[in-house]
Amino acid sequence: MKPFESFLSPQLDEFVAYREALGYSMRGRRSYLLAFDRYLRQTNADWNCFEPSFFLRMRTDLCKGSRHTNQILIIVRLFFQFLLRRGYMEENPLQDVPLLKENVSIPFIFSPEQTDQLLATLCKGIRKSEKYFLTDLAMYLAILLLARCGMRISEPLKLLRKNYRRDDKTLYIEKTKFNKERLIPVPKAVIADIDNYLCVRKGLGSEPYHPYLLIGHKDKPLRDYQVRSAFHQAVKDMGLHHQRKFMGNMIFNHPTPHCLRHSFAINTLRKINERGQSSQDALPVLDAYLGHSTYLCSSVYLKIADAKSRNDLYDFTIWQKWKI
Repeated sequence: MKPFESFLSPQLDEFVAYREALGYSMRGRRSYLLAFDRYLRQTNADWNCFEPSFFLRMRTDLCKGSRHTNQILIIVRLFFQFLLRRGYMEENPLQDVPLLKENVSIPFIFSPEQTDQLLATLCKGIRKSEKYFLTDLAMYLAILLLARCGMRISEPLKLLRKNYRRDDKTLYIEKTKFNKERLIPVPKAVIADIDNYLCVRKGLGSEPYHPYLLIGHKDKPLRDYQVRSAFHQAVKDMGLHHQRKFMGNMIFNHPTPHCLRHSFAINTLRKINERGQSSQDALPVLDAYLGHSTYLCSSVYLKIADAKSRNDLYDFTIWQKWKI
């Protein structure tokens, strides 16, 4: 774990320990504190520098994008509130420092047909040689779980063999984001693919007691970069590779593995609407299935009806830019 190196390193370590003692996970937020720590060293800051003007300059100098910069400001504001309570400061210099206005991020949305095509492309690309077959099949299965179960990319890679409960057709997901755990039902077709993979794994003489559900050649655990590489190659083969584009205050993101999670949620809500049911009423169930921290996290999926509405919005912004 990278240590803090500025003159505030003792207080930063104290703050991290304090937050963890309260039950908060600092794994992700520590990177924001390290960015602040690095800025302190670059500017040769000391206690006398901590005026609102210093943090306004920092907000400009970070150049990390509005969302990332805001995350740094939020955790640093909490840090100085901690210093205030501990008697290091008489007031919080970030109290009145405003956050940057964030752009609206529009994810790439796969239509159900595009999702099927992506999976078919991945399946077609599975190499038949003994060296690559098991790894390619495991990568296909990982992406299948993203597409059909709305998982985060880290979740299928962390699944243990014991987490797969074939009898009740569920997967138990533990130690995930927000320290939440959940038990999710899995579609029958996905169960069949998992069983097929396990049969292949056994037939190739893989270690029967290997703890992870998805493994590759020589029983090595599947890695994040392998799944991402397979995904992007399949997207490229489909002709769906799009560059990230900025249109005013909107960012249209290019396809990423996490877009399959967004697509799963949005396509699920669309199907609910097509059945004449309320997508708003379905959000608490979707929230539990996806493992969100709050109900509001799932509500963002109501902003985009489906892949077509996203693409229509993208085409409209292109037309408006050309018109101007």
